[in-house]
Amino acid sequence: MKLFLALLRRELALALRHGSDTLAALLFFVLAAALFPLAIGPAPGTLGRLAPGIVYVCALLAAILPLDRLFGADFDDGTLDQLLLSGLPAPALALLKAAAHWLTTGAPLLLAAAPVAVMLRIGPAALPVLLLGLLPATLLLSLLGTVGAAVVLGARRGGVLLPLLVLPLATPVLIFGVAGTDAAAFGQSPRPHLLFLAALFAAALPLCPLAAGAALRSAAE
Repeated sequence: MKLFLALLRRELALALRHGSDTLAALLFFVLAAALFPLAIGPAPGTLGRLAPGIVYVCALLAAILPLDRLFGADFDDGTLDQLLLSGLPAPALALLKAAAHWLTTGAPLLLAAAPVAVMLRIGPAALPVLLLGLLPATLLLSLLGTVGAAVVLGARRGGVLLPLLVLPLATPVLIFGVAGTDAAAFGQSPRPHLLFLAALFAAALPLCPLAAGAALRSAAE
């Protein structure tokens, strides 16, 4: 655990040193969401109805932006080999990278989602459900993104393959996240959709690090 926490602090320090990655993801999220009122019109009813889907899609696309650096820099300079030899199991290393990705990208996107949703005229009843659903959703995106980044590690044009791999896996996150927010907006219970998101996260928490760890070992060999 001490080694895990020490490496997590290293990842956070590196993320602070390269803060432009987090800033780029946040700016992409805000600017992409701001384009929708220009395209579909400023009518509050239309924007409020589409706001959950806009927020989830933009958050997904923004979360993918820093993934190519998740293992790429360590792989290129040989740090990944040293990390795998440090005594930390490969699945634990993958979980460490997923946690660092969420802390530096997912959590800031979660904080930025509230003002963006208000800008898009989301209803007051739907806003808390949107933020509550985004918590497991962003955690899931970090876990799925870690698997994708590990699988394409060392591949030619891996940056192009990464979104093609992650986006289909994230489809259930979008479906149930938006469905829960829509249910709250129409006065229905969002509990089944939020519970399904929580169940997806509970299943992904052990499985994604195992898959990513196997991919890391394969890339290191």
